[in-house]
Amino acid sequence: MHVHGLAYSPDGKRLMIPSHHGLAVYENGKWSKAPGPQHEMMAKCAGDWTGKASFWMKPGGPASSATVDCKYEMILGGRFLQSKNTGDMMGMPFEGVGVTAYDNTMKKFVSTWMDNMGTSIMTLQGTWDEKNKSITFRGKTTDPLFGKEMPVKEVVKFVDDNNQVLQMYSQTKEGKEYKSMEILFARK
Repeated sequence: MHVHGLAYSPDGKRLMIPSHHGLAVYENGKWSKAPGPQHEMMAKCAGDWTGKASFWMKPGGPASSATVDCKYEMILGGRFLQSKNTGDMMGMPFEGVGVTAYDNTMKKFVSTWMDNMGTSIMTLQGTWDEKNKSITFRGKTTDPLFGKEMPVKEVVKFVDDNNQVLQMYSQTKEGKEYKSMEILFARK
């Protein structure tokens, strides 16, 4: 790590080290950049999964379906959950890669997604809902039909250690939100 200095907080209780990777803070015997309980929760996803996907191009429209295989793996010292996805979508081979993190500094989940259906990277930030055992992500992606940035919402519900539901919500050009995708994941 390339360090750009060293400082203490005015009260002397925190050590701060700025670097190219952000600000690392040492407080109460822990580094802000170290994996914590949220990373342990994500690590439970590690392994091979299969998903039954449904897609809607417009509200109330007919659903298309597909099956996807997903391999989850914790990377970079248990800090990030990487998903590698393969399948067949509308008769074409499909590949996608996602990375989910819990940013200790922002106190939020962060997610990125990219696939072979386009050249955009979707970025999302989300919060944990203890009551529903879910993360609700919000962010932006590029609308492939109109080439414009559009808001998206993704909800990942952790049903149990072997089942998850991922729901993606898009917006119509009038700004009405609708469920555009749902994947029912089960551990293999």
